[in-house]
Amino acid sequence: MKKILVLNGPNLNLLGVREKSIYGDQSFEEFFKSLKARFADVDLSYFQSNSEGAIIGKLHEVGFEYDGVVLNAGAYTHTSVAIGDAIAAIKTPVVEVHISNVHQREAFRHHSYLSKNCKGVILGFGLDSYRLGIESLI
Repeated sequence: MKKILVLNGPNLNLLGVREKSIYGDQSFEEFFKSLKARFADVDLSYFQSNSEGAIIGKLHEVGFEYDGVVLNAGAYTHTSVAIGDAIAAIKTPVVEVHISNVHQREAFRHHSYLSKNCKGVILGFGLDSYRLGIESLI
């Protein structure tokens, strides 16, 4: 059975509450239940943190034993060299995902410090971006 971690960064704990026009009205915890049901043959786990260090620590923790990570680093995507370095340092493939199409948003969101170290990037498909990320790792 494949082991895949879904890893969310800052402010994604507020899905369903914040900026519903961009992120929708469903909490991630609700959505994650549907992912677990859809991918019953995959050992899916979930971790969210607003802290850059905790995200890096989790990547280090799973980065040599899991089959994949689906990572939405939120705003850290555009600011964190350290998370990009953590992805480069591990063996587990990472797929970068975003709920919105970041290229339709503010210019600072058009650059990712993570993408060059990721297996791929999926963005703009709402919460379905996570499903696509999981499927790409299977």
